Amino acid sequence: MTNPLPTGATIGILGGGQLGRMLSVAAARLGLRTHIYEPGSNPPAADVANAVTTAGYDDTAALTAFAQSVDLVTYEFENIPTETLDIIEEITPIHPNRHALGTSQDRLVEKEFLESIGLKVAPYADITDAASLEAALAQIGTPAILKTRRFGYDGKGQSRLTSPDDAATAIADMAGAPAVLEGFISFSKEISIIAARNPQGDIACFDPGENVHRDGILHTTTVPATIPASLRTDAVLLAAKILNALDYVGVMGVELFVTPQGLIVNEIAPRVHNSGHWTQNACAVDQFEQHIRAIAGWPLGDGSRYADVVMENLIGDDVNAIPALAKEANCAVHLYGKVETKAGRKMGHVNRIKRA
Repeated sequence: MTNPLPTGATIGILGGGQLGRMLSVAAARLGLRTHIYEPGSNPPAADVANAVTTAGYDDTAALTAFAQSVDLVTYEFENIPTETLDIIEEITPIHPNRHALGTSQDRLVEKEFLESIGLKVAPYADITDAASLEAALAQIGTPAILKTRRFGYDGKGQSRLTSPDDAATAIADMAGAPAVLEGFISFSKEISIIAARNPQGDIACFDPGENVHRDGILHTTTVPATIPASLRTDAVLLAAKILNALDYVGVMGVELFVTPQGLIVNEIAPRVHNSGHWTQNACAVDQFEQHIRAIAGWPLGDGSRYADVVMENLIGDDVNAIPALAKEANCAVHLYGKVETKAGRKMGHVNRIKRA
């Protein structure tokens, strides 16, 4: 795509969760329309999108009609079936591209890619059975974590090993799925950087945020991260290297471990990212508008931060604190419109501005 999308054009979004919801709001601010494709009924994004298709990712007729109704397609999550993308790509462009999506869908492929461009990752090994796990543990040692190569998020599809005696349980936890063993590394903190690239090859990065997790789910992101200026520069250059290597178009989240040996890549996410929600109240152009600008072929926005901020996820019953949070000074509340509260479910988030 060489020409930027004009006002009134329609962006198709695969997935109707909170990220699709916030992308739709950002698109509307730029005079663009959105069409959500989501198998589940009444998704959060349906409240704010211009159109919604409720159909499965294996419904050829629905996918064809969806692709024909939009000017391009993006997505809010990684685990999209290849067959779905085959149907859509015959009709309209997909951003970010298939290569980026395929790389991030498989943890082993992702690690091999990152190493191939000279970046550091934790020690790892491909695990196909009990024998390969035993051999990998002998080399990598414990503690370690066994993860499914595909379909894992928010702590799901993982099994921790504190000693080789945990191997049988860990293999059973994978339920026959291909897996990767990751060695633990000594790190002082986890940071993430939200980066964007447009079709012209321009790149813009937001400040790195410092992440804290609870039960495998992101709890808070604090900006600025307590890291030296040199590491901030390293993080930006590292993210740019990944985006250029993938010929990427859109926003990407890159999670990094800060170690005595420098930055180690934990994982990449080819989409807007939970750890970038702070940009909604601390930047003139947030990560959602930046993604829309990038895929639409617009100039990238200025991602400069004008305030310190702490983003906190509202998980499950945390949402019951909304009356108190709504009274709190300098606290911006973002709710996702989810009717049913479940343990471990992201119901919303708040951004606490620390100083103007």
